[in-house]
Amino acid sequence: MRWALVKVCLAVTAMVVIAFAVPLGLVIKEMARDRAFSDAERQAATIGPTLTITTDPGELTRAALSTEPGGRGRLAVHVPATEPGGSRLEIGVRRATREDVETVRKSGRASIAEVRGGSTLLQPTALGSGGIAVVEVFVPEGEVSNGVGTAWLVLAGVGIALIVGSVAVADRLGVRMVEPAQRLAGAAQDLGEGRLGTRVPEDGPTELRSAAAAFNSMADQVVQLLANERELAADLSHRLRTPLTVLRLNAASLGEGPAAEQTRAAVEQLEREVDTIIRTAREQRPQTQGGPQGAGAGCDVSEVVRERMGFWSALAEDQGRTVRLAGVDRTVRIPVARPELAAALDALLGNVFRHTPEGTAFAVDVHHSGDAVLVLVSDAGPGIPDPESALARGASGRKGTRGAVGSTGLGLDIVRRVAESTGGDLRIGRSVLGGTEVRIWIGLEGGPAERARRGHRVGRRSGRRGPRGRRSRSAEFRGAPGNGPNL
Repeated sequence: MRWALVKVCLAVTAMVVIAFAVPLGLVIKEMARDRAFSDAERQAATIGPTLTITTDPGELTRAALSTEPGGRGRLAVHVPATEPGGSRLEIGVRRATREDVETVRKSGRASIAEVRGGSTLLQPTALGSGGIAVVEVFVPEGEVSNGVGTAWLVLAGVGIALIVGSVAVADRLGVRMVEPAQRLAGAAQDLGEGRLGTRVPEDGPTELRSAAAAFNSMADQVVQLLANERELAADLSHRLRTPLTVLRLNAASLGEGPAAEQTRAAVEQLEREVDTIIRTAREQRPQTQGGPQGAGAGCDVSEVVRERMGFWSALAEDQGRTVRLAGVDRTVRIPVARPELAAALDALLGNVFRHTPEGTAFAVDVHHSGDAVLVLVSDAGPGIPDPESALARGASGRKGTRGAVGSTGLGLDIVRRVAESTGGDLRIGRSVLGGTEVRIWIGLEGGPAERARRGHRVGRRSGRRGPRGRRSRSAEFRGAPGNGPNL
């Protein structure tokens, strides 16, 4: 593109220079010719007064020699015979033919004749006796073209300068256009090779800036789509843990025998494969936050809680767990899709069965506070020593977060994304049952719920210091009004 632009500019400038320089050169040549013959006419006119007074050869010779062309041998005077039978008189050296001289005498108009070495100006002049004399002035070729060569050289220099300047400007413009295009092409190649962090500076011409902005937006969309795809793979894999937990617990009750051992081994192998899928998707995926639900998404939180508790109650009965369910006696609509809320509840309830001993009681409470809905899942287990680490995505595989070394840590992240998609959040604290309480704050209206959530966070930060310089974690979850313990 760069050289094409230079060639186009070179061709256009050359045509413009030729279109103006050639006619201008011809005009300069014609002006030099007119100037030379104008001088010749003026010199021929200087001898006119002498011819009106006398035709004496001596007087005419002295008058001719007194002029500039006469002194240089370039002036001739042709006087016709003044008396019948007289002879013609010629002063100086004649260069024009007799026919040209006679033609000018008879026509009475000046004429220019081409002769060897230049041209002659034939100027008719009236005599005192009534005849017509012809004054001949020789103009050499060098005087006719005097200054023309220099003017043409100047024009040629100006034309070359214009061409060189236009090529330089075109080259700079080409660089300004080509470099952003090359960067865009290189970035597209890098993106195609998998370097998803490639972006293009938005500079250059307007069109290329728009193309760069569109490319950057496309790259962001690609990254987001890949992140969403990996997130979906991890989340779907994590949802398999709910039926896997049931299978594992049922397999534990099969007793002894080859079939029971094979079943338990198959369940453990399946759990390991699911964990591998989750960890792989987690390691390859950049951090992305789930967006808000669609305009038409929503469900009845009470109905979903009753349904999922009906599923888990059978397993709880087998393990001798006491279950308490509260706040689900009325319809409460929330802006969360039904599958998303069900996955979040299954993740929390699955954690209870997975990380607490058999016979441990648990409870699910739903509270509607006007602009938000609180879903609390609490148990009477040993609790979580480090809630902050448990909330860090992928960190729950460390020892100390419910004691599960093999956990992927995606369960709480699924719950958190559901809450944050509505402007709410997720909290972990100590429950009244003595174990862990997980609170899901789901906003019904973005503004009030968000302000309440931010105010609660400020209160938490300001309440960290106490008489001993620190405030216990359990104290953060006591003393709030409501039907159940607050986070």
